[in-house]
Amino acid sequence: MSKQAVAGKTSLGAKIFLGLVALYLLVPFVVTLIYSLFVEWTDILPSGFTLRNYVELFSNTTFWMSIGRTLVLCIVSVLITIALILTAMYVVVAVNRKFSGIMQFLCMIPYALQGVILSIGIISLYTGTGTILSNRLFMLFGAYTILVLPYIYQGIRNALNSIDAERLIQAAEMLGCGRFRAYVQVVLPNIWSGILVSSLLAESIIFGDFVLANNIAGTNYQNIQVFLQANMDVSSGLSSAIVVVIFVVVALVTALVLKLQNTTTRKESN
Repeated sequence: MSKQAVAGKTSLGAKIFLGLVALYLLVPFVVTLIYSLFVEWTDILPSGFTLRNYVELFSNTTFWMSIGRTLVLCIVSVLITIALILTAMYVVVAVNRKFSGIMQFLCMIPYALQGVILSIGIISLYTGTGTILSNRLFMLFGAYTILVLPYIYQGIRNALNSIDAERLIQAAEMLGCGRFRAYVQVVLPNIWSGILVSSLLAESIIFGDFVLANNIAGTNYQNIQVFLQANMDVSSGLSSAIVVVIFVVVALVTALVLKLQNTTTRKESN
C-alpha cells in the first residue's frame, strides 16, 4: 500500500473521530436550542413550536445592556492582562532569564483563588478607600485581570518559547537593533497568533463567570451571567434562549478572532 493511501485513510479516520467528538460536544447546545423553541417537552418529542422566548429576549433592553457590559469586561480585562504580561515577559526574555521562575509562580497563584475568595478579598481591601479602585466597575476589571492571568501567561509563554525569543533578540542586537525595539518589532509579530488564542480562552472564561460579577457588582453592573441567573426562575424556555444567545455571541467573537489570526498568518507567509 502506498504512503499516500495510508495518509488518506489516516486523514479520513481523524476526520470521522473529530466529527464524532464535535457532535458529542454539540449535543447539550442542540438540546438547549430545541427546548428554547418549544412550549413544553414532557414527552419523547417537544410540542408547541414558538419563537416567543426569542422575541421577548431581543426586545428586552436589559439583555442587550448585559451583553454589552460583558463584552466591555472581556475586552478591557484581556487588554490589561496582555499589556502586563508582555511587559513582564520583556524583562524575562531580554533582561534576565532568572526572573522566569518568579514570573511563573506569580502568574500561577490565581489558579488557587476561587471566585468567592477573590471577590471577598477585593471588596474587603478596596471598599471604602475613597479611591478610584473602590468603584465596583474598576474592581471587576481588576478581578477579571487576575482571573485570566494564568491562561494568557501560559499562551504567551508557550508562543515565546516556540520561536526562541531570546535568540531572536540576540540576533537583532548583532544587526544593531536595540533590545526593546527587537522585542516590539521582531518578537511580538511572531507571537501574535499565541496572543489571540490566549485571548479567546480568556474571553470564554469571562463570559462564563457569575460569581465575581454577582459578588462584586451584582445588579449595579449586571453581566450576561447575572442576567441569566435573574431569569432562570422566570421561565425555563427564556433562560434556554439566553444560553443559546451566549453560545452564539461567543462563537461569533471566536470566529472574528480566528479570522484575524488567519489574515495575519497569510500576510506573514506572503
